Amino acid sequence: MDFYIVIPAHNEEDTLGLTLDSLITQTLPPKKIVVVNDNSTDNSEQVLIDYQEKYDNVSFINNISSVDHLPGTKIINAFYKGYDTLDDNYDIICKFDADLIFPKNYLETLANHFNKNKRLGMAAGFCYIERNGTWVIEGLTEKEHIRGALKAYRKSCFLEIGKLKRSMGWDTIDEQLAMFYNWSIKTDESLHVKHLKPTGANYAKGSKYLQGEALYKLRFGFPLAFLSSLKLAFKKRSLKLFIEYILGYIKALFGGTQFLITKEQGHFIRKRRWKKILKKVF
Repeated sequence: MDFYIVIPAHNEEDTLGLTLDSLITQTLPPKKIVVVNDNSTDNSEQVLIDYQEKYDNVSFINNISSVDHLPGTKIINAFYKGYDTLDDNYDIICKFDADLIFPKNYLETLANHFNKNKRLGMAAGFCYIERNGTWVIEGLTEKEHIRGALKAYRKSCFLEIGKLKRSMGWDTIDEQLAMFYNWSIKTDESLHVKHLKPTGANYAKGSKYLQGEALYKLRFGFPLAFLSSLKLAFKKRSLKLFIEYILGYIKALFGGTQFLITKEQGHFIRKRRWKKILKKVF
């Protein structure tokens, strides 16, 4: 299978080479890797020049954007800058972060999963972070959820879900829409990906209300948004985050924010979420 990989990168000179090395040396090498140097002010560009000169399957482009490091729209805008430079001769399109180290068999294992199940739309391993000298799973989400840092999509699934939404919450919307269109999703616990920078560690302060706004855009409704915000904040041990999430939802509710999905898709998502909650309770 032909893998194309797009990597948005903002000030990642310390980790970018490690990520690229782990992808270039895969047992199933990617056909193309394009890195989007997104408004970096460090030495990322020189790192990318060196890799582009050395490897035929690596390229990069420079992108001018906000100086803030924000999740959601900024990252997906950068992704599309890279995606738009590619042809459509891929089987799997990946959006990876620039602070990951992949096991050597990562892409080959994903290819095996995709080949075995023709309705498999998305697949990934798990992010691990270093804690007290030990690599432990970065358990911020449910195990069946694929983290935004390491997304891999079958081409037909990627196109059917309308590609990636330019919004915070894009990495939840994609999975929900994939299931709406009867695609399956797989996470492989045998694939341990080292995540060198914990999620959100370098996000700018302007991102604090975006999670709540995303819940609104997903048509969660306030009760479900409340419970989801509580769960997320609890995992991060922060009451402040819970308040910010709820304020973000309320601001979106009264600010005329547009939904990202249809009513039918929203109904599908709410039904699945409530079903999961009730299953855990009872």
